[in-house]
Amino acid sequence: MFRRIRERRNHQAAQREYEELTQTAHLVPALAEIPDFPETAPGQDAEQDFLPRDLRVPPRDKLAGLMMRWDGPLVVEGEVHACPECGAYRDWVVFLMRESIWLRCPAGHETLEPRLDAAWYNRNSGPLNSLHDTVQDGLKHLGR
Repeated sequence: MFRRIRERRNHQAAQREYEELTQTAHLVPALAEIPDFPETAPGQDAEQDFLPRDLRVPPRDKLAGLMMRWDGPLVVEGEVHACPECGAYRDWVVFLMRESIWLRCPAGHETLEPRLDAAWYNRNSGPLNSLHDTVQDGLKHLGR
């Protein structure tokens, strides 16, 4: 019984955090937040070793969240995960918001998946290929 109470509290706290991030977060930090070139010795050209400022990608820990598509069935701990509201089990959008994994089904229902973590996301996601100012822009990019 106490385990369920703890799980419900954790879920509610994560739900509030997720709502705050999706409403107010911008996925791309301002260019002023990206560190400058390191100091170079006289005679060295920093342009040879580093990309220009507008081409640099911020590190993952500076982003508010990450998202990727998961087209096939999502198997978690040996079970195929299905949406609790509509029963869909394919074509997920997986969000990594801080340390929480959120799943969005094709119908738009979003649920927290506590059995997955940031390490799972990093193992299964590819490199960053685009940055977006809002979650809605990211979903458009993913075809949702």
